[in-house]
Amino acid sequence: MYRKDFIKSASLLIGGGIISPFLNASDKLNFQNPPVSMELKKGIGFGMIQEDLSLLDKFKLVKDLGFDGVEFDSPVDIDTKELVAAKNQSGLELPSVVNKDHWSKPLSDPDASVRRFTIDSVAKSLNDIKELGGDTVLVVPGVVNDKVSYEQAYENALDSFRKLIPHVEKTGMRIGIENVWNNFILSPVEAKRFLDEIDHPLIGWYFDIGNILRYGWPEHWIEVLHNRIFKLHVKEFSREKMNDEGLWKGFDVPLLKGDNNWPVIMEALRTTGYQGGWFTAEVEGGDRKRLREISEQMDEIKRL
Repeated sequence: MYRKDFIKSASLLIGGGIISPFLNASDKLNFQNPPVSMELKKGIGFGMIQEDLSLLDKFKLVKDLGFDGVEFDSPVDIDTKELVAAKNQSGLELPSVVNKDHWSKPLSDPDASVRRFTIDSVAKSLNDIKELGGDTVLVVPGVVNDKVSYEQAYENALDSFRKLIPHVEKTGMRIGIENVWNNFILSPVEAKRFLDEIDHPLIGWYFDIGNILRYGWPEHWIEVLHNRIFKLHVKEFSREKMNDEGLWKGFDVPLLKGDNNWPVIMEALRTTGYQGGWFTAEVEGGDRKRLREISEQMDEIKRL
């Protein structure tokens, strides 16, 4: 079932829990009157919490530091019932998960059995996030290298995402495709085209703001993808450090001290009507002092 049929079918549901996620997914549905103001909740990756505490106490700590939610890798290796209990006791949300098999076993791999493994893994992640009360699974679309051509990766990845459509429809959860340094889908126009070819409102983009700075500008991607963007990852990047110290050193810079033009980025999000609600830090974590610093930096970004 593809975009038009799915929207028609879903419109018949009254009060169904899966309506809100996909109604926010299509620019054709929600881009008419973008909101004047934009509310953002602050998320943090679970692996960033580097304090020797129980799960519940880690949740309480980041809640006290001003974060609203925690993002896990998936399939999760902690019992989902334990996660939900800690969520309920702490008041935190679990809005999204990151599939952990999409890089080592890409959805673009020439081997169909490898692609099938990760399709099954993403399907499990969709079930995980539904149980956790969230709505989005982050998935890397594919990888191009000296053994996998661009065209081959594109066709294999497209086929893999089409095979995932029954799983997103069954769960009502969303897949957010993320831009990473994978030599694949290197422009916002291509990203939009890729989504158009998948043609399903529950499959959109999980936009990583810092990853783009190596070869582009975040605001350009936001303008093209607008509210096909389901969620945001926040990190910083310095082209000067990349050029002077090495490629990966570009990330070794605090939030607000790199090349992100945050006022322009935030204005682009407001202008295009970003409704994903979340922006989640994906930076080097640490103890409570370090996490408080990240929280305060994100608050400063929100005010821009």
